[in-house]
Amino acid sequence: MAQTAPTPGPSSPPPSHPGGINPWAAGGIMFAGVLLMVDGVLGAIKGIAGIASDDVYARINNYVFEFNVTTWGWIHLVLGVIIAVVGWYILKGAGWARGVGVGLAALNMIANFMWLPYQPIWAVVSLAIDTFVIWALCTDRSKAVI
Repeated sequence: MAQTAPTPGPSSPPPSHPGGINPWAAGGIMFAGVLLMVDGVLGAIKGIAGIASDDVYARINNYVFEFNVTTWGWIHLVLGVIIAVVGWYILKGAGWARGVGVGLAALNMIANFMWLPYQPIWAVVSLAIDTFVIWALCTDRSKAVI
């Protein structure tokens, strides 16, 4: 008995979620907002420590991106406060906050890459957080999460 191959046709569409919102992506947006707030607060604390005392962080010699630790402190403080505020607005569901969050996370990645010799572990942690935040903010189109 000869068997026939199944006829080619369009595959079945992927299952849809109620309201068209992927729950994994919506959870990612909420987590991204929280991570931005936490990363912003940690950045502000990093900045305050750098401003308050020059001997908190390692002194680096002959580094291309060498700044005074107080200058790095102000950079991290200002960037941290702005990032925390944008994280709050992401949780509130502001549409503009997602684009600004992606831009600030990218800017924070650059700052933390340049900050690597001063605090390598915390810089790498911040780089990982910012990578996830950018991914989460770029992959979802859902409405407000809170």
